[in-house]
Parts: sequence; C-alpha cells; structure tokens
Amino acid sequence: MADDTETKHGGSRNGKRDGFSGSSFFTWFMVIALLGVWTSVAVVWFELVDYEEVLGKLGIYDADGDGDFDVEDAKVLLGLKERSVPAQPASPEPEESIQPDEKPYMESEHKNADMQLEEEVQSVVHEDLHSQPAKKKKKPKLLNKFDKTIKAELDAAERLRKKGKVEEALRAFEALVNQYPESPRARYGKAQSEDDLAEKMRSNEMLQKAINTYDEVVHLPNVPSDLVKLSLKREADRQQFLGRMRGSLLTLQKLVQLFPSDTSFKNDLGVGYLLIGDNSKAKKVYEEVLSLAPDDGFAKVHYGFILKAENKIAESIPYLKEGLESGDPGTDDGRFYFHLGDALQRMGDKDAYKWYELGYQRGHFASVWQRSLYNVKGLKAQPWWTARETGYTELVKSLEKNWKLIRDEGLAVMDKKSNFFLPEDENLREKGDWSQFTLWQQGRKNENACKSVPKTCALLERFPEATGCRRGQIKYSVMHPGTHVWPHTGPTNCRLRMHLGLVIPKEGCRIRCAQHNRTWEEGKVLIFDDSFEHEVWQDAAASRLIFIVDVWHPELTAQERRTLPAI
Repeated sequence: MADDTETKHGGSRNGKRDGFSGSSFFTWFMVIALLGVWTSVAVVWFELVDYEEVLGKLGIYDADGDGDFDVEDAKVLLGLKERSVPAQPASPEPEESIQPDEKPYMESEHKNADMQLEEEVQSVVHEDLHSQPAKKKKKPKLLNKFDKTIKAELDAAERLRKKGKVEEALRAFEALVNQYPESPRARYGKAQSEDDLAEKMRSNEMLQKAINTYDEVVHLPNVPSDLVKLSLKREADRQQFLGRMRGSLLTLQKLVQLFPSDTSFKNDLGVGYLLIGDNSKAKKVYEEVLSLAPDDGFAKVHYGFILKAENKIAESIPYLKEGLESGDPGTDDGRFYFHLGDALQRMGDKDAYKWYELGYQRGHFASVWQRSLYNVKGLKAQPWWTARETGYTELVKSLEKNWKLIRDEGLAVMDKKSNFFLPEDENLREKGDWSQFTLWQQGRKNENACKSVPKTCALLERFPEATGCRRGQIKYSVMHPGTHVWPHTGPTNCRLRMHLGLVIPKEGCRIRCAQHNRTWEEGKVLIFDDSFEHEVWQDAAASRLIFIVDVWHPELTAQERRTLPAI
C-alpha cells in the first residue's frame, strides 16, 4: 500500500523510463484557440512533418479477415452493400481474403488541457482520427465484380505487402494498376503500399503520393462502398498526419455527404472542426449526432468538452460524465477525465478526485496529483524541488544574486503602462487580476520584449536549460489583490518551474502544490513541478510580482531536449 500511496501522490518515478507516454489514441492534434487540448495537435504539423520526430508507426490496415477491430483499429469502417456493377451477373461470394489493416502509430507528447493556447498547437504527432466504430458486423467488401475476376493477382500482391516486402508489393500493385486502370482494389493496394513505403523511408513526399492515390480510388467507377469508406478515412487520417487539417476536413465532409446515416463519420467531422479551431461547427455536428443517437458516448464527451471550453461548466459535467461512463470507444481518454475533474472542482464537488483516481488507475495520469498529459516516462516526480536536486544551482544563484535588477526592469515596464503585460487568458482564474509579460516562449526569444528588459535577458542567455526549454516560458507575473487561481496542472512533466520573488506582500499570498503550501520571499527562488496540481491565492493588500523561469527536467537526455516537440 505504501507504494500505491507514493505513486498516487508523487515522489516517485513516472514508470519505467523507456520512451514517451501516449495518453490517448488518435491524432486530433490540436489547434484550438479555446481548447488547450485541441490546440495541442496541430502545432508541429503546420510545418513539414519530420518522421524522425514521429513516435510509433504510420501503419496500415491489419485485416486478417475476421472483421474484429479493436479500439485502436476501430477506424476501419464497416459497411454498406456493394455497389451494383452492370458488367457481370451478381452472385454471392465469400468476402475476399485481402483485408485492410491499420496499426495506428503511438502519439507523442500532448498538450495539457489547461494550457489553452499558450502555445497554439503544440505537441506533436497527430493521433489518428478518433472515430466511433460501429458494432461488429460482417467483413468489409473490397472487391467489385471485376476485381473478383483478378482476385488471385490481387492476393499475390497483398501477400507481399503483408510480409513487409514493401517495394515488391508496390511494383506488383503498380503493374496491376497499369494493366487494369479501373480496378479500385489494385489502386487501393498501391496506395497502401505507398503508405507503407512512406513509413519505411520517413518520406513526406511518398506519403503525399499515397494520399493522392487513396483519393484516386474513390473516383473510379463501380467502387464498393466499403472501399470508398476505407480510402477516404485513410486519406483524411494521412492528411491530418501531415498537418493539412483543412484538406482533411474536406475529405471528412465528403464522407459525411456520401454516408449521411453513419454517425461515426460525423463524429470524425466534429474532430476535424476542432482541429482547425472551429468549435461552433464542431458543436453543431455533435448536437446533430446526439439528436440521431442520444446515447453516443463519443459525441457526449466531445460535446461536454466544447461546453467546458465555453465556460459552461455545470452544463458540461453530465455530458462528460455520461460519455465516460458509456465506455464507448474513444471515450477512455485522459483529456476527458482531466476536464470532468476540473469542472467538478470548479463546482466545489469533491467527486473530482474520484474521477482523477479513475483516470490514474486507467493509466492516463502519472498520479492523482500529477495529471499532465504530455509526458516522458521515468522522470523523477515530486511536487517541490531544491536547487541542488535540479542541478541548476548556478542559475538559481544568478537569479537570487540579481533579483533587484530583474525586479527593477520589470517594474519599469509596469510603470510605462505598456501593453507588454497581458491578462492571463487560459481561464485559470476564479476571480481577480493576473497579468504576465513573456520574454521566452517555447525556447524562442521575444526580441521586442527583451528590449524593455535588456539586462534581465542578457543574464538569462547564459542558461540554455531555461532559454532553450521548448516546453516552457520565461516571464514576469503580476497578481493583484483578490485573485484566486483554480487548482490546475501544467501540460508536461518535462519541465520544472522556478518562481523568483520580486515584490512580495508580507502576508496574504501563498501557493499550494499537491498537498503542501509555500510562500514567496523577495530575492528567493521556489522550485516546483507544475505538472502536479497547484493553486494560488492572493489575498494581500498590495500586488505580488514574481519572475517565472521554466527549465528542462534535469533527467531528460540531450537528445530528448533537442527532439521533444514544443509546448
């Protein structure tokens, strides 16, 4: 029991240090101005995807012909009847042996739900589309009547692909496409082979070829409905993987138009809107789904998620709760436990910790108190740190030695009443006035801001553990009397946060991290891990000014610091 307590409440390691943790299944990577979580997914992907940074595998459809798709692979859509083909007489035949298969790659770090758009689409690697799979049905039919006549040739090419002989499989399918240009299954095999080869080569160019070929499939004559679904689904997923959110959205819209009764496509379309930050359209989509399928758990958690982003806290709770309780595929995700617990906390409901506990038990959180979603496993985890424990003693000494210089430059900016200090915009305040002046964000220096505090910025340039921390910020933070910051957690366990006291009232200001309270002192540094739940009260008679410096977690390797995506 002692070990359980330690794990739940911190002070241990976040599991075996064997790689990145994936906190959910699909690639909604993220671009939502209001939703910290959704904001997470698109960031890196607006640029060209670097396959070396993508964790896991692109994957292909894994079809052994049994029609049994698990939660991760439930993106394979099951289907409608084959379209009629006038060429040959219709005769019932067993499903073909060639079945699609998809093993979604693992997602990397994700952004924390609370960090609204502090970075805007941070986090990396898109998760695959989180569709709501249908119940188990018969196997999808991928062959039209003509393709059944060349089934042996198709099977031979497919066997090469499944054996991992990607280049040979691609040549075989290309030969079939050249010989039978109107064969949907041959072209789909070519697309899958290009998809596989893109993974092997880590090539965006090859992946784009696969996307184009998937699109060609659906424009051929006499394409079976199931094959249309699979091709468009995979096309949308790969577009999303490359960060082409709007292209993916158009593909999803096409799916909805072709198969209006399939709510799983509407659910994916809602995710597509969330990825481009269009919450209002996503909301309408989920309202439509719930009008057609009132018990759809996937739609419920997403609808509740959107309501919470609109600050409709009380309204969001039943949707999030019922969606999680449904157990539907796509609902058992750390983000939803996170947001339900947070909503309950803001309503003063102690059941919040029951949901945090459940999220922890299901592997979404490192502990009940440490609820960051974008993590590296195995890092030392404790709420409060000393300078010696971090190894960053020189940085701490420099901050404490020069605290008056840092304070005076910050106060000068405040006195100018410039627009540098911006109100906190992550919906973390219950009440009060809290503003921040940012010098570095995601490892990028704000040159214009540093012109106003040149000595402070020059001082920090000596410490790459801070200025190069692409999962943190360096900033001034002023909090005025009467402010309360809700309990919340940061997005990642990959950083530690330093607070240097600059102007601290004698009493009335305190911070809680996990179960322990601390107070600031002028000229002294507090260090804590903000991936643990923390809360702030400012009940003093005067304003409080501190300087915040985020640093890499000291146990991260040099390569991890270079390659972890920004948050």
